[in-house]
Amino acid sequence: MKTSDLTVDEQKHVRAALRFLRARCGGWANVAKVLRFGESTLSDVANERRTATPVLAFRVARLAKIGVDDVLAGRFPPPGTCPYCGHGTPTTSAS
Repeated sequence: MKTSDLTVDEQKHVRAALRFLRARCGGWANVAKVLRFGESTLSDVANERRTATPVLAFRVARLAKIGVDDVLAGRFPPPGTCPYCGHGTPTTSAS
């Protein structure tokens, strides 16, 4: 596996976001079309056969309409969110 400008944790978070988008968008074909990556490339990244890149992280963030820092920090999707319907009880801190 080639090295990446992203840390191991950041790559893990990009992969989780990719898998979530795949479930929400109906498959790799739909996600690949929007992100302008090949289906096999996205599948390989999600399954750790390729490294996640900063370009991919930015495109994932744009598709999700969130900041790239939320993708890299693992805040997308929020913990407790169903990967299929998006419904859930994300954990929040009590004030």
